[in-house]
Amino acid sequence: MRETLRSRQAAMPFIMLTVLIDMVAIGLIIPVLPALVGSFSTSPADQAYWYGIVSFAFGMSNFLASPVLGGLSDHFGRRPVLLLGFFGLGLSFFGTAFASALWVLIAVRVVGGAMQANAAIANAYVADITPPPQLAKRFGLLGAMMGLGFIVGPVMGGLLGAVNLQLPFFVAGILTLVNLLYGYFVLPESLPAARRKPFDWRLANPVASLRALSQLKGVGPLVGVVAFSGLAQFVLYTSWVLYTTFKFGWGPLENGGSLAVVGLVSVAVQGFLLGHLLKRFAPQRLAILGLISSALAYALWGAATEGWMMIAVIVVNIFGVTVTASVQSLISSAADARSQGQTMGAVSALNSFMAVLAPMLGAPLLAMVSHLPRGDWRMGAPFYFCSMLQVASLCLAILHFRRHRSRLRAGQDAAAH
Repeated sequence: MRETLRSRQAAMPFIMLTVLIDMVAIGLIIPVLPALVGSFSTSPADQAYWYGIVSFAFGMSNFLASPVLGGLSDHFGRRPVLLLGFFGLGLSFFGTAFASALWVLIAVRVVGGAMQANAAIANAYVADITPPPQLAKRFGLLGAMMGLGFIVGPVMGGLLGAVNLQLPFFVAGILTLVNLLYGYFVLPESLPAARRKPFDWRLANPVASLRALSQLKGVGPLVGVVAFSGLAQFVLYTSWVLYTTFKFGWGPLENGGSLAVVGLVSVAVQGFLLGHLLKRFAPQRLAILGLISSALAYALWGAATEGWMMIAVIVVNIFGVTVTASVQSLISSAADARSQGQTMGAVSALNSFMAVLAPMLGAPLLAMVSHLPRGDWRMGAPFYFCSMLQVASLCLAILHFRRHRSRLRAGQDAAAH
């Protein structure tokens, strides 16, 4: 029976359910992790500082490990590496729930980050089973599952966190164990043995993987787009809960609700609207529109003087939700079928490096303005920084797409003559 389940054909519904459970578990802890760090702190500035350290620890560990896990998935298959990721995530959740001091919390996040590369491996899984023309739409469906997880997870986290700060971590750990069992007994392998390749330690480090990513034909400055956009997103993730707490007096319940709206918009756009948008816009054009929308959204979040304005900007930032799927599809299409794990691992490593930098930049910016009165526009400093990052991404994307069109025209002229 077990072998029959393992040998079934890999398909989108299997990996979509895996990602959904994973993101519900992650979403559960987002509204309460800053408050848990705050229980070990003595002031808002101290809370922002130590939350930055906790986020940095997870990001750095994940940055160093992601290329290794991506390479291992190219050699052993996606399924065993996903199972390792579920185990590591569960260990992180339960360890966080039992943490009695900040150093314990930091140590647990380091271990969890080193074993967790589920998003990268899920993207590689999708690339294994999807023809290139459908990649953007399939990545959008995966993003919709992540968004759905962000609807359910933060709301549950906010409700449970209002009862007890540790309770969401226990529930998240149990969900991760459910995912581990689902992956072991039900989730099929997506990478055939014929398309696997030997593991190479020389490529399994962040520097080598990022160098290989930048050298992919047709990618070029898109690496910079991934980097700057990722940094903006992670500064947002690092700052959102503390920012809304300091500026509007929100608690876990309000923060959970706001993150649920983020998930709802993500599901609506990536699960339903993205397919229609791709019929009207090429992935390149969609990426440009998304970067413009994101740059404006970050600036408006920073300038918001009332909590409802944060929700309003989330709802109207429709094109901003399409950026990740559009850019990832372009990068995945440039990689060969035997290197999807390495490529997606490199993208994950790049994002993880941005996750390392984000708390080092976002937390100090927030700490600098944490003393200002509620509603003060200057408290939006981290979001103004994010807006500038998106403008930089936009410039790089325009540069890349213009160069790409020029190369295509040159190739067509050469073929004509």
